Amino acid sequence: MSDSPAPRFQTNAFWRTLPAGMRRRWWFFRLFDLLARFWPVFKKRRGLVVVRMDGIGDMVLFRNSLDAYSEAFGIDAKDITVIGCNSWAGIADQLFDGYRVLPINEHRYAKRPLYRFSINLKVHALAPEIVVSDAYFRRALMADSLVWVMAAPRSLVSYPYINEPTRSEYSYYMSQVSEVVDTGPYPTHEIMRHANFVSHFSGKPVSPKAPTLNWPGNEVSGFEAGSYVVLNPGSNEYGRRWPLDSYTRLATWLAGEGYRVVFVGKADEKARGGGIGDVANGDQIVDLTGKTDMPGLLDLMKNAALVVSNDTGPAHLAIGLGAPTVVIVGGGHFGSFVPYPAEITPENVRFVYQKMECYHCFWRCHKREDRMASFPCVAAVTAKQVQDACKAVLLS
Repeated sequence: MSDSPAPRFQTNAFWRTLPAGMRRRWWFFRLFDLLARFWPVFKKRRGLVVVRMDGIGDMVLFRNSLDAYSEAFGIDAKDITVIGCNSWAGIADQLFDGYRVLPINEHRYAKRPLYRFSINLKVHALAPEIVVSDAYFRRALMADSLVWVMAAPRSLVSYPYINEPTRSEYSYYMSQVSEVVDTGPYPTHEIMRHANFVSHFSGKPVSPKAPTLNWPGNEVSGFEAGSYVVLNPGSNEYGRRWPLDSYTRLATWLAGEGYRVVFVGKADEKARGGGIGDVANGDQIVDLTGKTDMPGLLDLMKNAALVVSNDTGPAHLAIGLGAPTVVIVGGGHFGSFVPYPAEITPENVRFVYQKMECYHCFWRCHKREDRMASFPCVAAVTAKQVQDACKAVLLS
């Protein structure tokens, strides 16, 4: 954790009334957000709300640190509410057992004023005593807006990644919170950041740990535990996808090693990459793209002999489930999410990458002409690297 204090955000009342540099969307939402923030609440404030408006992988990296919140803030777990995304709502009850979870459709919240207003009223009505947002990479018009509209007596946030387009937004919101905590310089890993944040309020070091998820892992019909490999060739961003033909060749190699191979992913990922159908025969190589819900995906991965994935949410889920996992990594913000620090990387996990001089581009890649193509740093990972990692994990 950085020894230097987080920068102070100070603004005057006039600037907060008419802040310069704000995006048009902020001005469009402003009236609705103001109404929600000052909406009367006639109940005693209690409890803590944690704002986690981010993806599945980020949720997994955060989950362990939540269990230290009760002691750090002196609040019972049953009085802690996690505001999260719809993308992981289907598994939230199990993974956050003992806490309350309020899922939000993040896309509608970011675009539809009336939906946003209804959600803001709902979270404002929670009337928390403390509200927390500790993500480094976050969206001010989402996470920081939610913190702001709750108007809690204590609002505690981490110092985020700020660039010029977001500087005014963060200046507006963070000048009005109780405390901004510096969790470390870029590219401190998110797990370390979460530990640093809660350590700040605990008054003692909280050790970072590899993700662990409380999931029963029911055996999937037709798939004997330990006899198959799961391949996840998709991701929300095309550039982070290892080329699909590399995955199909990997599937053929794994089948030759005696494993059943199961392709998983979202339905739209299948539509945009027809190569899976060329190798899937329904028996040794099975295509379940678009055919598993989130709980079913977790069951499938937990019982797998191996999971191979791009840098995306299911990779972190697989690691959290304890599944042997190989993750193919690019360099956009290398070290922030993957690879994990050596001291908290499970023995049955490998991160495969090919370092390039342009690492840490924040995925603003200038080396590809086609936005649908893999980033060069991802495409540079060789089949041999991945196969060697698979062998190491399968033999561990």
